[in-house]
Parts: sequence; structure tokens; C-alpha cells
Amino acid sequence: MKSIDINCDMGEGFGAYRMGDDMSMLQVVSTVNLACGFHAGDPSIMAHICTEAKRLGVAVGAHPGYPDLWGFGRRDMPYTLPQLKELLAYQIGAAMGMARFAGHRLTHVKAHGAMGHLVSDDPSASAALVDVIESIDSGLILSVMASSELERAGAASGLRLAHEIYADRAYLDDGRLMPRGQPGAVIHDAGESVERVLNMVEEQSIISYTGKRIPVSIDTVCVHGDTEGAVSIAKRIRNALEHAGYRIAPYASTRP
Repeated sequence: MKSIDINCDMGEGFGAYRMGDDMSMLQVVSTVNLACGFHAGDPSIMAHICTEAKRLGVAVGAHPGYPDLWGFGRRDMPYTLPQLKELLAYQIGAAMGMARFAGHRLTHVKAHGAMGHLVSDDPSASAALVDVIESIDSGLILSVMASSELERAGAASGLRLAHEIYADRAYLDDGRLMPRGQPGAVIHDAGESVERVLNMVEEQSIISYTGKRIPVSIDTVCVHGDTEGAVSIAKRIRNALEHAGYRIAPYASTRP
């Protein structure tokens, strides 16, 4: 049976504030990308999610971002490369420690928001993230967008890679995500998301907003936890993939 992973960025509340229905989403997805306290998240939220993920057999990875609670980590910030490495190392270490505290283990790293776009597009930033992972734990899987600088840097280093597509985001013809400020960049219609995911997974291609096909490897499908109706979208995607003959499993358990 073919396997595919469904992942979600979660733990993105802070203190008394909550973002997304994490506990319901944990019943659906197979992998969690855990906010590490900078763009969102706090120790209590991190510990709770790691504990529940362990109980449910859901993999947990670090989801580091810029220290930007106000902008949810989606604003560019002018850090130097040495500072970027420190930000990444700090957050990966926090997620790793919290996972161990909960009796779980950290399996991967996926950068968030503006930091995620930086490490995907900038060769120096891509190399910085790869260097940090290698220095902390070269066994961690690196989550990458297809045809990105990060994919190339990760492959050159020998790190295990997980290639990701997005269920709720539109793509440009060059394979990059459509900027969130553009109309249609975020897909809220569950039916449209399901159809796109099934087509992309079956074809092993990114499908752009114009219908262009870009051949890629696909290991995991992301549903953003803060997207409206995220849990419903994730459930429908999981049901559709299972109906199509796919086993839903963490990519940490299926990638060689």
C-alpha cells in the first residue's frame, strides 16, 4: 500500500490566546510542526501537544520562525546569518527538549513563515539551516518545498528530506507559493483542496493556479492550522486519500 503523510503547523497560540483547534487536528494528521515560542507557542502548549502526539502516534518536529508574535512570523526581519543560525538552534533545541520531556522524540525541522521563505529561496540561508541541523542532530529530517534552494542544499548535504505540498495554498507557475496578499492565495473551499491534493499526489506534480504541472516528489501534505475550517479540510483530505488507497503515516516512519 502506498503511504502519504498529512502534516499541520500547530501550537500557534500563546498564553491565554489560542490559534486553531490543535486537539481535534491531532486526531486527523500524522505529523505536527510545533511552534517553538518565537512566532507563537509557549512551554505549556508545546508540552501538551507533545504529550498528546506521543499518545496518538503522531510525529513531532520543530517549526522555528522569527521572534515576531505581533506579525505571526510572516514579516521579513533583517537578521545576519550568524543570528539566523542562533535563532534556529535555540528553537530546535527547545522543541527537542520539550519532546523528550513528554517522552516523545523530535523527528524533523520545518521553518515557518517569512523564515521559511528565506531558507527556501536564499542559498546562504538554506546552507545556514542545513548547518544548524547537522550540528544538532543530522538524523533530523528536513522538510522542503520542491525545487527550492533548501531542497538543493539539503540533498547536497545528505540530510533526509521530506518533500511537501500545501492543501490550502495556491501555486505560481514557477512552483513557488502565491504570496498571501494576492487574491486566491489561500484556498478555503474544502472540495477544491481535496481535488487539488488528490491530483497532485497521484500525478506527483505541483499544479499551479493556471493548471501548469511541475513534476516533484511528494511525501507530505500540509494543512495550515490557522486556515478557516482547517480541521474539516484535513478530515476530508485524509478520507479522500485513504479511499484512493493511501495509508496515512508519519513520513519519519516511511522515509528511508
